[in-house]
Amino acid sequence: MIYTRRLFLATAIALAGTNIALMPAHAGPAQTFKTFQKGSSKSVNHAAWDKLLKTYVHKTRSGLNEVDYKAFKKSGHRALKAYLRKLQSTNVKSLDRKEQFAFWVNLYNAKTIEVILSKYPVSSIKKIKSGIFSPGPWKLKNMKVNGEALTLDDVEHKILRGLWRDPRIHYAVNCASIGCPNLAVDAFTAANSQKLLNAGARAYINSPRGVKVSGGRVQASKIYKWFKKDFGGNERGILKHLRLYAAPKLAAKLKTARSINSYDYDWSLNDLR
Repeated sequence: MIYTRRLFLATAIALAGTNIALMPAHAGPAQTFKTFQKGSSKSVNHAAWDKLLKTYVHKTRSGLNEVDYKAFKKSGHRALKAYLRKLQSTNVKSLDRKEQFAFWVNLYNAKTIEVILSKYPVSSIKKIKSGIFSPGPWKLKNMKVNGEALTLDDVEHKILRGLWRDPRIHYAVNCASIGCPNLAVDAFTAANSQKLLNAGARAYINSPRGVKVSGGRVQASKIYKWFKKDFGGNERGILKHLRLYAAPKLAAKLKTARSINSYDYDWSLNDLR
């Protein structure tokens, strides 16, 4: 009896393995959303998100855009949820590439804010877990677009970075932290994306959160270390990128730099102080 049961189990496992091998693998978000409609006249109205940003995101003298999460949760959370529902009901595959880019950036940023508001008050986004061993909420499947369940990581790394391969994406998406590039006070649109990407790069690189040079020593954000391959694959490539957007004073300090001495990042919430 034991032998028969073992034989049955072994046969079942072998057959299951065969079936699994014959099943098509899941294509993944990048493959799923690589489709676009060139020349499409369809657009997504991001006015509601733009209004929320202008109401609750505040520019400061330090250069950091701070978010009034307390007021946002009290008066804007419902409108944010409505905007997210609207985005997730959009057939993103029917949009052209420029509209898609704005769609994904706004979806990522709006969902990140909603994740914070759902747990606020909280000192850091890393306090919000998607699993026992997770460092944050980025692997939680909390969105659905065109029937595909998605995580924040899916949107940032597989769709935006995977399809557009533009290092400036790091200045567009915001992780609700002081160390992160600013959350823009304008919603991304097909018309303004390039302008906002360049503005975001200049603002971050020319702030001490992006790069500092003291006594010839260069300290950069850990973003450039974590995503080195997006910036040329080495420190020489990172420095070239930094010089591209550096203001004259910083560019002069970076001119003779050949390496980056240290990296830093502040995960504290970008809350209004």
